[in-house]
Amino acid sequence: MRVLQLIDSLDAGGAERVAVNIANALSLDESVVSYLCTTRKEGLLNNSLSKNVGYLFLNKKSTFDISAIKKLFQFLKNDKIDIIHAHSSSFFLAVIMRFLNSNIHVIWHDHYGNSEFLELRKSKTLCIFSRYFSHNICVNNSLKDWSKGYLKTANVTYLPNFAVKDSFKPSTFLKGVEGKRILHLANLRPQKDHVTLLNAFREVIKEFPEYTLHCVGKNFDDDYSKQIMKNVYELGLSNNVFFYGSKKDICNIISQSNVCVLSSKSEGLPIALLEYGLGEKPVVTTNVGNCAQVIENGVNGIIVDKEEPRLLAEGLIHILKNEEKARTYAQQLKTKVKNLYSQEAYTSKLISIYNSVINA
Repeated sequence: MRVLQLIDSLDAGGAERVAVNIANALSLDESVVSYLCTTRKEGLLNNSLSKNVGYLFLNKKSTFDISAIKKLFQFLKNDKIDIIHAHSSSFFLAVIMRFLNSNIHVIWHDHYGNSEFLELRKSKTLCIFSRYFSHNICVNNSLKDWSKGYLKTANVTYLPNFAVKDSFKPSTFLKGVEGKRILHLANLRPQKDHVTLLNAFREVIKEFPEYTLHCVGKNFDDDYSKQIMKNVYELGLSNNVFFYGSKKDICNIISQSNVCVLSSKSEGLPIALLEYGLGEKPVVTTNVGNCAQVIENGVNGIIVDKEEPRLLAEGLIHILKNEEKARTYAQQLKTKVKNLYSQEAYTSKLISIYNSVINA
């Protein structure tokens, strides 16, 4: 079968990483010819795409960019694509292709990051278009339940994300003292809740003043990111907190840290959490999305309530005070991620979904 991943950009975000990882994984399977199309923007993840994946960039300028629509339609026709696996907001263009070619099946992959606030989701267009989806894939159970309740697609599956180690040469070098670094891997978006993280970290350095916090993720230079920079200054953390923007050598960055944290107030199933596990690092995360399916509190990490700086600080301090436990958490998490969130297991389940769609 011939399957095309459709995504709006290749910036280093969670949905984008999943799309690239899926395309690369499928290219290793003899039963699939794998493609990826980015509609609006290329980015850091271009370099992560396997040479065995067919690639198309549309450079789409508007919702109804006729030139881009024609370009994608011709590509699908020439390469005889069977399935468009549309990620996030790219469902709109995928359904247009479905209108133009009834032989194409559309699978929609929901990565919605604000799954804790689904009542605020704008879904009118999505609801209308969902009747043309052959299958919905959701990254956590909340999204699955929402999809079944509000959308018009008969077949809905929860399929947890997977992570793979990148092979990029080290190009990012974290500041601070080796062995005393805390890593936060997340774009600067409100749902990632850097405010809670900064307030928690201020409490941490009262006991561990030599520690530094390293925030890796895209800075959108918007009101939120400006507020975060202001908070760093007001909390007196300018010498302890460092921002690096988007980076591609994630494995290298994780290897330079000794504790990893997620402070989100909403998530699906964050790729960063799985990457921390593959890097065998002790983790403190908030209890949002499906994080609790990965982290068992006191077994393979620490999980705390969201938007509670004191609890997040206590979790980090517990890790720093108990090195032996921290090593055990890290080892247990790595084992769980490799066993339950592997590329091989994911690909097998995904291909089963593809086959069910084609053979329906």
